[in-house]
Amino acid sequence: MVRLRLDLGYDGTDFSGWARQPGRRTVQGEIEQALGRILRLAGPPALTVAGRTDAGVHARHQVAHVDVAVGCLSELDRNRRRGGAAAGPGAGAGSVVEAGSVAEAGAVVAGGPVVQAGPVAPAGSVVGEGAGSADAGTPVVASDGVGPAADGEAVAAVDGDAAAEELPLDVDERLATLVRRLAGVLPPDVRVHRVSVASEGFDARFSALSRRYAYRVSDAPGGGDPLRRREVVWHNRPLDLDAMNAAAERLLGEHDFAAFCKKREGATTIRELQRLRWVRQDDGLLVATVVADAFCHSMVRALVGALLAVGDGRRPVAWPGQVLAGAVRDSGVHVAPAHGLCLEEVRYPPVEELAVRAAATRRVRTL
Repeated sequence: MVRLRLDLGYDGTDFSGWARQPGRRTVQGEIEQALGRILRLAGPPALTVAGRTDAGVHARHQVAHVDVAVGCLSELDRNRRRGGAAAGPGAGAGSVVEAGSVAEAGAVVAGGPVVQAGPVAPAGSVVGEGAGSADAGTPVVASDGVGPAADGEAVAAVDGDAAAEELPLDVDERLATLVRRLAGVLPPDVRVHRVSVASEGFDARFSALSRRYAYRVSDAPGGGDPLRRREVVWHNRPLDLDAMNAAAERLLGEHDFAAFCKKREGATTIRELQRLRWVRQDDGLLVATVVADAFCHSMVRALVGALLAVGDGRRPVAWPGQVLAGAVRDSGVHVAPAHGLCLEEVRYPPVEELAVRAAATRRVRTL
């Protein structure tokens, strides 16, 4: 098996959130279906994501991982005459393997450790299903040029440029091919920007150090820019930037954010809020940057909703801090609309600290 890291983005407007749900269109469902189709898997593979987003929430940079059999990647060698196979930028730490060396060594490097890829095959043959079935430098192809030759079917002779075209791809080329094919299969409101071999110990969810969100609000008297209506919320009262920031400062640090979360059975609501700051841009747009080690369900939108109430004068500056101290959900906190929220960045520690971070994150926190 090999773990692949996916860096992706999406417009959440027409999705019922990230998580797969029967009968609903979700980001996870779309990507898993596309991967299963491209890699010809028996069923969709299971994605693990850095942070699940609610319906309508966007992501400029989301991160997920998926575990697949190394042999599945050989599917990307097929249909090359139709799809092309130009290599893109490097596929990540430890993923660069010279063409032919995977077959000779029988392994793929995944962030340092060797991931076994089955029996050793001659140089130039495809590693995976059917690997090693041809002499070195003579890949077996069906007469239509797609996939391996069926039993009893004549093997197409290849030499010169044709032989070079049919040689198996190296890891970087395969993953660059996967990105291109995902772009052709996925709908335009979700895009996988990069696929790389994950470093040792990497877990998209548990290895993350922090997540950074942005919430965008317009308080322009005439309404927001119609061209940005899917990502900017219009607030129909003028907002006091200084008051919102003064209230936000009282929320920073490690606290039990039960007052701003939808409680889930068995899940802790203790989080470390590292940054919560509003700025007014030159175009008049107000943008809140919210950073925490992790977020519980609806936490960011509830925090924003409380601060908007302070900003337009309906609540005093001290009110959000008082709600936090109560540690119970306050009916006065209104969750801000989903479409103003966007996941901008997920940060991870250095490679050598990934596994340690994942183990620490899995422990249930207490104050």
